[in-house]
Amino acid sequence: MNIDALVFDVDGVLVDVARSYRRAIVESVRRVYGDTIPRETVQQFKDAGGFNNDWELTNAVALYVLASRRGMELSLSQFTDAVAAMGGGPDAARTVVGEELSPADRERVLATWDRDHLRSVFQQLYLGSDLYRDIEGTEPTIETEGFIHDETVLIERDTVETLADRVPVGVLTGRPAPEAEIALDRVGLAVPDEYRFSMDDWAGSKPDPDALLTLGDRFGAETVAFAGDTLDDVRTAVNATAADDRTYYGIGVLTGGLTGEYGQTKLRGAGAEAVVESVNDLPDLLSSD
Repeated sequence: MNIDALVFDVDGVLVDVARSYRRAIVESVRRVYGDTIPRETVQQFKDAGGFNNDWELTNAVALYVLASRRGMELSLSQFTDAVAAMGGGPDAARTVVGEELSPADRERVLATWDRDHLRSVFQQLYLGSDLYRDIEGTEPTIETEGFIHDETVLIERDTVETLADRVPVGVLTGRPAPEAEIALDRVGLAVPDEYRFSMDDWAGSKPDPDALLTLGDRFGAETVAFAGDTLDDVRTAVNATAADDRTYYGIGVLTGGLTGEYGQTKLRGAGAEAVVESVNDLPDLLSSD
């Protein structure tokens, strides 16, 4: 695959977040509401689409838990399938709950659905007390080391160096900028600000292609590869190609929640040009010639 530039997603591609972000999702809901979902089922929300922001995914999990208490009879897979059928994301989750509950029960659920509190708990669990003070600028109510320290690096240093020597490298992530910086420092990937998009750098969210289109323009590239672990990552590249004269290749990476033959099928179905077992397989796949 000949390319002029390469863009990485971060979570599930450069670093493993199963014990950090995904753990924070389920544990935040447990702490606030006393119940939650199994960590392995978080992927069902990711597959439904529209949940690139893990705060919004946490809100949707909480909404499912609260609605189930009020009599919603949908299983988790039925709920996420219904969310996907409505286009994915938090608005779809709220619509599904509204359709499944009586008006009175819906209002009771919404009255106890405290998104600000969920975000605060999520950030404290993920960052830990010290980083929470530094990044959020306020005192934590939970004393913890932080799940962020449980993240492991997925990309090897040789891979970083090989790819950076071949083509310009960028990053497109749903992380807030300070958390993206921590991850990039950890993996040893230096990315100039103009080639980096985080949650803080644009109003949209994957699979909206605007950030990837902007990176393609800044690279001055004719062909751009975007390596990500979710269906929305692949769809971002597909949407970018449809909106631009450039070619954008979506490359699925099987180190996030999608794995094995099932992951291959799902990512290919979303439009992936290629699927690799690990980001460390990219040097053999990509050429700048």
